[in-house]
Amino acid sequence: MKASDLFVKALEAEGVEYVFGIPGEENLDLLESLRMSSIKLILTRHEQGAGFMAATYGRLTGKVGVCLATLGPGATNLVTPAAYAQLGAMPMLMITGQKPIKTSKQGRFQVIDVVDMMRPITKYTAQVVSGDRIPSIVREAFRLAHEERPGAVHIELPEDIAAETTSAKLIPPSAVRRPIAEYKSITAAVGMIEAARSPVLLIGAGANRKLTAKMLNQFVEKTGIPYITTQMGKGVLDEGGELFLGNTALSDGDFVHRVIARADLIINVGHDVVEKPPFFMHADGVKVIHINFESASVDPVYFPQLEVVGDIANSIWQIKEQISPQDSWKMEFYRDVHAAYVAHREESENDDRFPVLPERVVRDLRAAMPRDGIVALDNGVYKIWFARNYPAHKPNTLLLDNALATMGAGLPSAMAAKLVNPATPVIAVCGDGGFMMNSQEMETAVRLGLHIVVIVLRDDAYGMIKWKQAHMHFENYGLDYGNPDFVAYAQSYGARGWRIGATSELLPLVEACLAEPAVHLIDVPVDYSLNDDKLNKDIRARSKAL
Repeated sequence: MKASDLFVKALEAEGVEYVFGIPGEENLDLLESLRMSSIKLILTRHEQGAGFMAATYGRLTGKVGVCLATLGPGATNLVTPAAYAQLGAMPMLMITGQKPIKTSKQGRFQVIDVVDMMRPITKYTAQVVSGDRIPSIVREAFRLAHEERPGAVHIELPEDIAAETTSAKLIPPSAVRRPIAEYKSITAAVGMIEAARSPVLLIGAGANRKLTAKMLNQFVEKTGIPYITTQMGKGVLDEGGELFLGNTALSDGDFVHRVIARADLIINVGHDVVEKPPFFMHADGVKVIHINFESASVDPVYFPQLEVVGDIANSIWQIKEQISPQDSWKMEFYRDVHAAYVAHREESENDDRFPVLPERVVRDLRAAMPRDGIVALDNGVYKIWFARNYPAHKPNTLLLDNALATMGAGLPSAMAAKLVNPATPVIAVCGDGGFMMNSQEMETAVRLGLHIVVIVLRDDAYGMIKWKQAHMHFENYGLDYGNPDFVAYAQSYGARGWRIGATSELLPLVEACLAEPAVHLIDVPVDYSLNDDKLNKDIRARSKAL
């Protein structure tokens, strides 16, 4: 058969449902093969949007999301999504075209070494030099993209190779079982936890797996040990109960840091080095148990005293089966922290001033969304308040990026979330700066008939950098800009556009938009002025009083 047909059949054998992207002339054989397949092409308006959608598909399903681009500028536009998926541990395959490699009539027009360009930011990158190599290259790419820690892979399919004939046979996917932790390390972990005075769980990005979440729930139900999360560990356990003590969103001085300071043992589950360190270890300080798929990367602030290396869900299950809750555990302080954290959060969330405070936006969206509703965040200063103040009740219901932390991913991520979960309410929250970086995908959302609500937090500036500029006592310079009329802009794509004129209008408008199937955009003027030393000092004072 034609090599491009074999390539697409290999994708089908791996369970691929969608390919997101923008084809070029070097992809035409592959495009025709896709047309004849069960795979749906999702045509986007920019390769970056396609990459963010593919990565988010991988994040939500655990399967490899696939995106497509042509050579040269199409391929270079996938660099940011490649880094997004690689740092965020999202399984994603990028397919790029290339000029013929056996003969060429155009010299080096548009030709760059895409394979070498992708090498530092992927787990695997390869050029297909023969149709006979397609089965092994595709199988290896999917295997590595899935394997812990998941990430980005890349295959370049040149135009002449796609058009050639091959008799190669597919290599079917094979089942993989992860190694489990050694029994002695499990026993040692149980002993350390039972001997602790004030143990606490810290849940990181690597714990965000369905079976791991199930085992952690059973562990917490049996032991009553409280938990904190990193930003990308949100929702692994329900954050609505009194055992949840906060998220590591602010740099220091928050309630969660009081928990860490009081704990004598941190059970660190799924720690991922791409996230900012949630705590700093000292040689004579808190003890740490590292539970992960891989051994720890030791540095001056992270040197765990015990490592439990193997499948995380199995490790937690083994510990849960052996452990006995101890009367010697002191948890009263943790209950006080939870009460103080909730009281402080409610005070800031009830402020009615206009433009709207980000904390109020968080409260109103949480009130509007069901427990399984999905909020996809772009990157900006508001992300801190969603990480800190938005109780996530289920895994992957607050999608934020605390790895690459790129702007422009919020809208495409929400679109992918809606494709994966068509019956689930989905909201994208974007700053005006991040929204405009991929706002053209509004047309894609309308064309696909998606029902999503896009909240644009407008302060007419790159707000996070402007805030840090002021915090570091620099003069205001170079960060203000103008914006389009966002209502008219949304309508120009065939979407519904809205603007609030008072804080009290936000919640009922969001609820109305969630009830009406369409692409909705809501322009929300926002005030970041309380993201300053006054707020941080208030948090530190309240937490220190504990």
